[in-house]
Amino acid sequence: MRYVFALLMLAACTPAPVYRDPTVTISSQALFDPARYAGLWHEVARFPNAFERDCVTATAEYGLRADGLLSVLNICRSADGTEISRINGNAEITGPGRLVVRFDSVPFVAADYWVLWVDEGYRTAVVGSPNGKTGWILNRDPEIPPDRLRAAREVLEFNGYDLSQLQEVSP
Repeated sequence: MRYVFALLMLAACTPAPVYRDPTVTISSQALFDPARYAGLWHEVARFPNAFERDCVTATAEYGLRADGLLSVLNICRSADGTEISRINGNAEITGPGRLVVRFDSVPFVAADYWVLWVDEGYRTAVVGSPNGKTGWILNRDPEIPPDRLRAAREVLEFNGYDLSQLQEVSP
């Protein structure tokens, strides 16, 4: 167990790549409704990150809590659909479309998680971080229509992300 902990600590010290030009202003969704955002989202594209290295597909599920926070459950699956990992946490809403996410198994670490765009029907969302180390395109269904994928990619590009690094996820 101590070897696993040592590897995790070493990985935490390795600088993560940055996929966003920090000179570009990033903005979150001004009209963000947490109740409509709650529910299951399928990851359809992402920028590479260490915690999803072996994931072929992933889902994120959000729920409204009585204390004003959102519950968070992320599940990562292998190519055969087997669950590789599951992580629970919560998200504090710090502004319109701006969340600070904390996971139960990673104490003392919080991550800025900004909803950069969500379509009018809350079917597709683009999520990023001001530091540019993470970014995702999420959809309510595993497959995303081409027009919404195109719109989501445009939002990432507008917010300074390098789309050449974006990886689409197969359903």
